[in-house]
Amino acid sequence: MEIRSAQSFIDYYEKVRSRTLRLLEVIQPEHLDFSYKPGKFTIGDQIRHIAAIERYMYGETIAGRRSAYQGCGKELADGYDNILKYFNEMHRQTIDIISRLSDEDLYKKCLTPANQEITIWKWLRAMLEHEIHH
Repeated sequence: MEIRSAQSFIDYYEKVRSRTLRLLEVIQPEHLDFSYKPGKFTIGDQIRHIAAIERYMYGETIAGRRSAYQGCGKELADGYDNILKYFNEMHRQTIDIISRLSDEDLYKKCLTPANQEITIWKWLRAMLEHEIHH
């Protein structure tokens, strides 16, 4: 999948996000702290992780800045309503960053957290795949 237009990417990403939101809507608040194994991400951690990675790793690097991802702990948002607000706000901010890209910008390079250059449209695809992966 090659991304040739920022707006067409946003349109597609919003469809993926709507599927993710439908899943989040069925999570019972009392299950947010569930983890399949001690020491692994809880359900709440996973939701915060998707949001924080989207905004602070992908969003920052797409904008030409260094990754600012600091983790996905409860200090970011705790409780079902706060986690969903955080999730939606991080997405809104990331979409704002992407919407400022011209179609030509998609072919420029950005730096990943590993200091590797990657074409922005490929990095956007990786962001999408990250959400789907989780």
